[in-house]
Amino acid sequence: MKKILLAAIMLCLAVVTADAKKSKKTVDLFPDGTEVSEWFHDATPVDINTLGKQYVLTDYRIFADGTVHTEAIQKLIDKCAAEGGGVIVVPAGTYITGGLHFKQGTHLYLAEGATLLGSDFIGDYPLGKTRIEGETCTYFGALINADGLDGFTISGPGTIDGNGLKYHQSFWLRRKWNRQCTNKDEQRPRLVYISNCKNVTLSGTHLQNSAFWTTHIYNSENVKLLNLQIRSLAKPDDSKGPSTDAIDLDVVKNVLVKGCYMAVNDDAIAMKGGKGPWADDPSKSEGNGGNENVIIEDCTYGFCHGCLTLGSESVFDHNIILRRINILSKANNLLWLKMRPDTPQRYEYITVEDITGPVRNFLLVKPWTQFYDLKDRKDIPMSYSDHITMRRCNVDADVFFNVESKESQYHLSNFLFEDLTIRTPKGACDESAVENFTIKNVKVSER
Repeated sequence: MKKILLAAIMLCLAVVTADAKKSKKTVDLFPDGTEVSEWFHDATPVDINTLGKQYVLTDYRIFADGTVHTEAIQKLIDKCAAEGGGVIVVPAGTYITGGLHFKQGTHLYLAEGATLLGSDFIGDYPLGKTRIEGETCTYFGALINADGLDGFTISGPGTIDGNGLKYHQSFWLRRKWNRQCTNKDEQRPRLVYISNCKNVTLSGTHLQNSAFWTTHIYNSENVKLLNLQIRSLAKPDDSKGPSTDAIDLDVVKNVLVKGCYMAVNDDAIAMKGGKGPWADDPSKSEGNGGNENVIIEDCTYGFCHGCLTLGSESVFDHNIILRRINILSKANNLLWLKMRPDTPQRYEYITVEDITGPVRNFLLVKPWTQFYDLKDRKDIPMSYSDHITMRRCNVDADVFFNVESKESQYHLSNFLFEDLTIRTPKGACDESAVENFTIKNVKVSER
């Protein structure tokens, strides 16, 4: 009897131990060691049947007839909100519009074969107070705008097209005339601008040909971007889309980007948040802030300037993960830390892991001096990048470690390179550029 009891106890202990080991293996952690919440593990797409009454454009005499329908579609959005909410449905066909502003309780759905096409006249995008390029200022609205909403969604297999070609051509012409032309000087609308919102989901839609940034999320939390197809022109030179970032995250908390395809003529994912010599001082800079708890996973990349870029206008980034990414067409940079000499920055607890494909630079860290302006500050503010991890990557790179040491401007510390397979003609790694640089099982070979 004692033997049977002992055997039963041992069996229970074995089961408990096995469960504990299993539980330990499945815990998902952010780079700073905190646990990733279950919210990040739910990638359920938007279901139109849960969004309430469907307001189909054609039912309200809005047709795919080449007319600019901004006023009529906006009235339909307002009607939908006034009647308790629901979803604006764009049926098959091409419908032209300028800037639209969604209200609480309203949603946008694009059916198969549907295209919401942006007007190529900037006057169809009214001026207003907004956030752009690290500044709170007056600028043009986006094609799709959502401000102060809880639960807003964009979904459906159709397309939102920014009709950006003329804007792009005009920008490059202005640049030939004035090399100091800024991105804002050639007036261009963004494609989607989400601001001051929470519990937002963009799911399954094609976003393309934006005149400026494609998807800009500002001062928002609990945002999911799922299975999106994001594209912009990358060539030829006279029509490639300048600054058509796929996703700009600007003062956000809890963001999941999952299953997306991104091919744009700038950064795929860019962390924003503010710029300027006093960007971290609320009394001197309006609307700035940090980005916290961001996961980008299971995505496919075409060409882009940066797979994950911190900057050029970013004050604080914490707990950022880029993982399980397949790069199909050579990207310029896998991880790019833009260090502005006129802005105090801290990039910390950043992890890049399980990446395959070709890049020019595996890691790029250098000063970024475009439109440099210290204003009334006499000293150069110090910046910091620490707890940067890159692991389990199998990559072809033109340059492995493109890092410029500049202690007078920024300090790099606590980097980890682990389980890397890098094929490159330039495999040198200057460990002295980083304080506490750990390198484990890194295989670098000439290709």
